[in-house]
Amino acid sequence: MCASCIATAPVLGPCICRHCGRPMAKEGLCADCWRGQSLLAGVRSVAPHLLPFQEAVHALKYEGLRVLAEPLGEVMAGYWRQQPLPVTVVVPVPLHKARLRQRGYNQSLLLARAFARRVGLQVQEDSLVRERNTRSQVGLSADERWANVAGAFRCPASTLRRESVLLIDDVLTTGATLETCAAALLQAGAKEVWALTLTRAVHAPDAA
Repeated sequence: MCASCIATAPVLGPCICRHCGRPMAKEGLCADCWRGQSLLAGVRSVAPHLLPFQEAVHALKYEGLRVLAEPLGEVMAGYWRQQPLPVTVVVPVPLHKARLRQRGYNQSLLLARAFARRVGLQVQEDSLVRERNTRSQVGLSADERWANVAGAFRCPASTLRRESVLLIDDVLTTGATLETCAAALLQAGAKEVWALTLTRAVHAPDAA
């Protein structure tokens, strides 16, 4: 896996809403059709969770290859430039402090920094915290994923009041983590919450 492989990998083309036929913001539905079912204003993902991005995410997340955050952040920024969202601040999906100590870094924060620096947005690193050390979502069913992250996040301050927030994470699967984060951000006074992930699962509908 090298930066050249990442830079030349295909990103998602236009995706069509199964309900109205317009471009979609989440698996199967456009932003308008999905809005009534979600706390998020919309979700975008750069590419399917397939090679080479699947391999790059694994290397960044589990193999300590932090350097990959820069080319991956550039890919996310390139996608953003083609279809930006109306946001004012970037917030990474946080790790619990115990998981952070174990891994040594938060891959979503690294991606958020690399992305935000390229598009001119500010990263709010400590405005969202994971209060509960949830088990890994890998291998859980959709229902188990939602139960696993329920109430796990909190905004300790009101720095995001009236802000339009962009959540950054590495992979979207069911959306459970993003939805739970959005609930905490909105409760703290955020105006609205959008999300951008590097990849989106395409073969695991029961699997965030």
